Amino acid sequence: MAEQQEQTAPDAVLTRIGQVVMLHHGGDREEARCRFLDLWAEIGEAGAPLHRCTLAHYLADTQDDPEDELAWDLRALSAAEELREGSGSDPSSVRGFLPSLHLNLAADYVKLGRDDAARSHLRRARDAAGALGEDGYGDGVRAAIGRLGLRLGEGG
Repeated sequence: MAEQQEQTAPDAVLTRIGQVVMLHHGGDREEARCRFLDLWAEIGEAGAPLHRCTLAHYLADTQDDPEDELAWDLRALSAAEELREGSGSDPSSVRGFLPSLHLNLAADYVKLGRDDAARSHLRRARDAAGALGEDGYGDGVRAAIGRLGLRLGEGG
């Protein structure tokens, strides 16, 4: 029974995160931030890396201060790196997330006027983009990588 609960718990947390993402996309940014922070308090730094990665990634988007946004995106990347190192989870579960994580970090650094750091993460986003599917999500991330590259004065 405990094993079955462990298998369903990650889905329950991801479902809850998804519900708050819908709230945020519906325009209630402040309420979404509050609910994300409540979830973070629940799962915290010791939570499963996939949960921390996903939650921090979306929580970053609700921040008003670019420094706070950067801090949450860095937390997301740190948790993703734990997954890649095989800390008991399937590393492939985060592979498709890495281009977006690095893209967000690049955008954060642009907002902060740190173009060299932005270019570094943009390169990492491009390098990781091979893991993206040929679908709307993948197309959107690749297009955003291209737009940010142009903004930073890079060709394609």
